[in-house]
Amino acid sequence: MHRNQNYLLSFFFSLLFLTTPLFLAGQTFGFHGRILDAETRETIDGAKITLKGTTYGNISIKGGYFKFQNIAEDKYTLSINAEGYTAYEQVVNLKADLDLGIIYLVKYGATGTGSAIQQTIRATNITNLFNQRPNFIGGNMIYGIPPQPTEIEGDNYLDTKWNTASLLLYKDQKMLEGYSVRYNITSNSFEMLAPQADQITMMAGLRIQNLVWVDSTTMIPRYFVNGMDFLNEGSPISGFFEVIVDGKLPLMRRTMAVFKESNYNTALMMGNQNHQIIKRNIYYYLEGKNITEVPTNRKKLFELFDENAEEMKDYVNSNALSIRDPNTLFNIFTFYNSKFADFKPILNQLMDLK
Repeated sequence: MHRNQNYLLSFFFSLLFLTTPLFLAGQTFGFHGRILDAETRETIDGAKITLKGTTYGNISIKGGYFKFQNIAEDKYTLSINAEGYTAYEQVVNLKADLDLGIIYLVKYGATGTGSAIQQTIRATNITNLFNQRPNFIGGNMIYGIPPQPTEIEGDNYLDTKWNTASLLLYKDQKMLEGYSVRYNITSNSFEMLAPQADQITMMAGLRIQNLVWVDSTTMIPRYFVNGMDFLNEGSPISGFFEVIVDGKLPLMRRTMAVFKESNYNTALMMGNQNHQIIKRNIYYYLEGKNITEVPTNRKKLFELFDENAEEMKDYVNSNALSIRDPNTLFNIFTFYNSKFADFKPILNQLMDLK
């Protein structure tokens, strides 16, 4: 198995640019969906929908509907942009005609717990319930109880803190030093505050090749690389990856922000009242330019290490480690990469971004 021979920790590594994939003649499919406002549930017309890295594009029409037809079988990154909303991206593995269902866009500024969302839904009329219970006085005067305003819990930031960073741009390999930054996962963009400045500027993630920031709490440097330079099942991947373990077989982490809609039942007064933005970490290993999700199956995981597979298995068993624990992955990949010359650990222990 071919292994990556260049270490990611070298901050100025050279990476090849990815070009628009060539579509070969073959079977084609279509997909469709609908775009709504995450807060008001109103339809969004005029949103721009594109397949990144291709010439395919569309615009949502009346009712928020969009449709693509005659698209070659492949894996694509669907990108949706609408004025006043954070950008949305979704990987579409087109192997058959797909119904993507409803896609919700979040307005700028609606990322904190203080953003109340006025809903039009009200409790089911409970007049009959009160009439059937004579102990309740005035039951036939009550026609519904409005719920508390729904809010969005959580945020779209990889780290809510401002961290001092150095950024390497794709254009002319220019370095930006000393900026304080925050990364918005959903819009794939950076909020940047220049040294001795009080005005925040925005920079699209596609302009930045890689960066290192010093965590403002722990003072530990964290290394991030742009997924545009990698291939996931033959297609580029959007967003940034943190390099957790560097070496012959690097371990990397990508954090996703997932919008979870409220499931509150007003009639039964059960479920979660608020919408939630939940962050999930996904771990990958890198071989050359190919980035692949770390398998959760023990056998497949150990196979990654070729002739060292049995040794890695013994290491896990002797230490009673669970491969579903991210700390175990960190220890396994650190143990493996330390066997090769010039290994330098980035972190002494796995750390989460907060």
